[in-house]
Amino acid sequence: MTAKLKVVTVGAGYFAGFHVDGWLRNPDTDLAGLADLDRAKAERLLADRAGRDHSVRVGTDAAALLDAVRPDIVDIAAPPPAHLDLIRLALATDARAIVCQKPFCTSLEEAREAVALIEASGRLVVVHENFRFQPWYRAIRDEIAAGRVGELYQVSFRMRPGDGQGPDAYLARQPYFQKMPRFLIHETAVHWIDTFRFLMGEPESVFADLRRLNPAIAGEDAGTLLFRYADGRRALFDGNRLVDHVAANTRFTMGECLVEGSAGCIALDGDGTLTFRARGSRDWQRIAGDHPTAGFGGDSVYALQKHVGDHLLRATPVENDAAGYLRNIEIEYALYDSAETGRIVDVSRP
Repeated sequence: MTAKLKVVTVGAGYFAGFHVDGWLRNPDTDLAGLADLDRAKAERLLADRAGRDHSVRVGTDAAALLDAVRPDIVDIAAPPPAHLDLIRLALATDARAIVCQKPFCTSLEEAREAVALIEASGRLVVVHENFRFQPWYRAIRDEIAAGRVGELYQVSFRMRPGDGQGPDAYLARQPYFQKMPRFLIHETAVHWIDTFRFLMGEPESVFADLRRLNPAIAGEDAGTLLFRYADGRRALFDGNRLVDHVAANTRFTMGECLVEGSAGCIALDGDGTLTFRARGSRDWQRIAGDHPTAGFGGDSVYALQKHVGDHLLRATPVENDAAGYLRNIEIEYALYDSAETGRIVDVSRP
């Protein structure tokens, strides 16, 4: 029987709860440690997710905990300002892999510094970009590859989580959202930069039109992003955090997607159901749905963690290594450049 992979998670904030839950449910992993500067917060998180009789070691000193546990996987779920130092710390251990939450580091320059350190070490660092692991996008990619829509013309996503209105927007869950000078793209739409790359490959140029609708926050909370491809295909992100959409949980898919091609269209609704309408038809055919409701976004955090574990234990290919993820940040910066200058920005070269 293959020994389980020992994991230490660093960070016990809101989203770290999904990390902890995923590791605990993964049959290939043993969550051996949780580090946070606030020990009481870490204990509360574990009590909520693992019960009060858990055997997970808790510490406020990440270095000491890593030294004591000697994990196979270091899972960085702390905020971006801590990423670079924690990557340095994790690279100094004998961990087989490091998983780092997004946004990856605080800037493009810092992310490049982190990647240089990682490449010099020869170690595996995977960025925790989980949206491409949401089951509806895995299914959409398979349908495109199988020719369901024929020649692909365009993928459009309308993000409508409805959580951004009023002076209390985001405070109950992730209050730091209010203070981010760059918000819609840096924190949220970066998911679709990666998802569009996953579904369609590399764009040639991008354009952005951004707005701030809620005066209680520092950054932009609405905008339109256009991704142009050399072969004529287009991807469109239309985001507005103040508006909702039809869904039992508006944060399940965060919005609605339409995939259009020469043979028909695939639509994703707010409950994760995929339907197909053939060209010339008036009828929509259900092709996928009933996705997991555990965890976050179709259990995509668990799926990403399982993906990393499968790579370590079964030598399966790995996605979203740090060097490959750097491209998402470069495109993010190009989109902000476009919004500031009002021009189309070439991203055909790094």
